[in-house]
Amino acid sequence: MPSLRVPREFNSETFFVTFTVFRWYYIFDRYNRWDLLANSIQYCMKNKDLKLVAFVFMLNHIHLIISSSDVAGFIRDFKKFTSKEMKRNIIETERHILRLFNNNGSYQFWQRTNAPKLIDTVDFYEQKLNYIHENPIVKNFVMKPEDWYWSSANKYCELKPNNYL
Repeated sequence: MPSLRVPREFNSETFFVTFTVFRWYYIFDRYNRWDLLANSIQYCMKNKDLKLVAFVFMLNHIHLIISSSDVAGFIRDFKKFTSKEMKRNIIETERHILRLFNNNGSYQFWQRTNAPKLIDTVDFYEQKLNYIHENPIVKNFVMKPEDWYWSSANKYCELKPNNYL
């Protein structure tokens, strides 16, 4: 499946994006990998004009509502940087699972598609926001959105959104 792209004319708008681990492998729940994702997003918020509206980190994927002057650039750079950092982390902590990320002889951490969806109405924004916050409930990890630590629904999470629509 070809990767869906952020249309050039909407590159500075607000998007719902999903980043999914190759082969849907559960990997983020150990060895400080959620921290690695959070630190990368915080760096982009401070240095790359990223506005984080909402998020949830799951075991094998993350959902974000973001805006930036260069959404496509953020997606590209985030995937490239976190892919390298995850590989380093895996080699240091669980070398035996590195083979799970072999795609025809090459390392691949993220699936190629991230299905960016333009947030163009309030109704669509609210639907995606609810989807993000309810994701841990649907997976039976928690009973209430605010109980999942790695979510913008949790006011105690160290990663804080910096922009609301």
